[in-house]
Amino acid sequence: MNEENLIKHYNKHNEDKRLKTRHAQVEYITGLTYIKKYLKKGSNILDVGAATGAYSIPLYEDGYNVTAFELVKHNLKEIEIKNPNIKCIQGNAINLSKFKDNTFDGVILFGPLYHLISYEEKLQALIEAKRVCKNNGIIFISYCMNEYAVITHAFKEKEILNIKNQLDESFKIINKPTDLYTYVRLEDINSLMNDAKLERVKILSQDGPAEYLKKEINSMNDEELNMLIKYHLQTCERPELLGAGRHILDILKKVD
Repeated sequence: MNEENLIKHYNKHNEDKRLKTRHAQVEYITGLTYIKKYLKKGSNILDVGAATGAYSIPLYEDGYNVTAFELVKHNLKEIEIKNPNIKCIQGNAINLSKFKDNTFDGVILFGPLYHLISYEEKLQALIEAKRVCKNNGIIFISYCMNEYAVITHAFKEKEILNIKNQLDESFKIINKPTDLYTYVRLEDINSLMNDAKLERVKILSQDGPAEYLKKEINSMNDEELNMLIKYHLQTCERPELLGAGRHILDILKKVD
């Protein structure tokens, strides 16, 4: 991971603003719904890659004990301004040494696995999350999916001939160490789970078709959007939809 480039990126990129767009509400509401499904109020949660508090703040306000852990200082200051009661700590997802073993009931990794380029870095982030989790603790991981990136950036945006050397024979994106984002397939996610010796609770499409339907969703009225979100929450665990959207949510358990 190129920390310097990542910090520059998030000093300019407003993640809260993205998640408040109508189409991104599908991803956001799904994430919160599943966190609350598997962690009861009062649980100790570590939000790794907390950004400006999109998840940390509402979870804290809903009765969870949240620690926000974030690489970018500017983002942590935003959290402190919005809610000074949330404990904020700066650091990198692959090194959670500021926390003792078996501390948290749940760890959220919504973001870090987008930016940790090598398999070894991704695995280290999972191992660290596992270490700081209590036994039977839950780890929530969001990944960016390979097929969404290829369909959207290579074909929809008509860049395929310009980027064909960045794809292998199976159309898997070949990541470079300088890349900001990394894209995975289900077999990569399964390998990480197995190598980290974690147990799967659930895997689901976090945003379904929402990223393909931005224009249509952003023009929906509230009733239509609510129906779409209801549809998504009813279908997001269906295996035929896994990997088709932009994000996948993998929910894993630490079992010693």
